[in-house]
Amino acid sequence: MTSDPSAHRAHADPRPGEHRAESWATTLAIRRTMQGCRGRNTSSELALRSAVHRLGLRYSVDVRPLDGVRRKADLVFRREHLAVFMDGCFWHGCPLHYSAPKSHSEFWETKLRTNRLRDSETDRILGASGWTALRVWEHEDASNAAGRVWDALMELRARRAAS
Repeated sequence: MTSDPSAHRAHADPRPGEHRAESWATTLAIRRTMQGCRGRNTSSELALRSAVHRLGLRYSVDVRPLDGVRRKADLVFRREHLAVFMDGCFWHGCPLHYSAPKSHSEFWETKLRTNRLRDSETDRILGASGWTALRVWEHEDASNAAGRVWDALMELRARRAAS
């Protein structure tokens, strides 16, 4: 057994102020910035939820539309089978705002491609199960995006009433 106390955590997350050499982040500052990115309850998500709620619509937040499928939607309207996804401009490659990082460009190209493929697969799986996937960019005006949610819901309700 080694007497070096740091040997046992060679592959563990670094302690505050430390930086693993094999990390995807090029600097400690970049690593901290990326770790600080929220996975949910971002300001864009909160603004969309508020705008949708003001329209009198009620929904579930951050849930799986389909059991057995490991994908969560930001807003879910179960009765109408509508799943709303708030896509981040950086993480999903917004055509207006995405600019590829210069460091580790191959890593980020692969990451973005994987995210987009997963988004397409999610939309396909939901569609095959009778659901509608609605994607909203984080830069979209919340009121306009809420209007798109409203329109999609009204169309789905009209279809259901007609059948």
